[in-house]
Amino acid sequence: MTDVVSPERRSQMMAGIKGKNTQPEIAIRKALFALGWRYRIHDKRLPGKPDLVFPARKAVVFVDGCYWHGHDCHLFKLPSSRTEFWAEKIEGNRQRDKRVRNELQALGWRHLTVWECALKGRTRLPFPVVIDRIRAWLESAESTGEIEGIRDGDCRPE
Repeated sequence: MTDVVSPERRSQMMAGIKGKNTQPEIAIRKALFALGWRYRIHDKRLPGKPDLVFPARKAVVFVDGCYWHGHDCHLFKLPSSRTEFWAEKIEGNRQRDKRVRNELQALGWRHLTVWECALKGRTRLPFPVVIDRIRAWLESAESTGEIEGIRDGDCRPE
């Protein structure tokens, strides 16, 4: 299937997609701040410049888009045009994510990934549930964690 917009327009559209300070990230930051959590954002001293950094807990939170990070959910679908380019691009992102998380763990940092599908789309969780799961993870001793949307067969959380 051919693209419905010109390559120049598509390039312009793709360039306009933000990599940080996204709506989901800001919503999570505001909710955690309101609960008394204090954090740094996009700390360049850490691998991957995590979205939220909790130095006292040696924990970081990434708010990842399902498309850009190739998450296995309904929000990710490989485009039908330039498939090879996008497959390589997204696989590169996945490999970088894996490397960054390994580097963080080697430095003694814990990491949590909050997937976009937990916040939007048909599999989204209620926002207070997402925030409660983030809070619970931060208070735990778990070294890694993941919050994603509801999978087929899962029960809808209250």
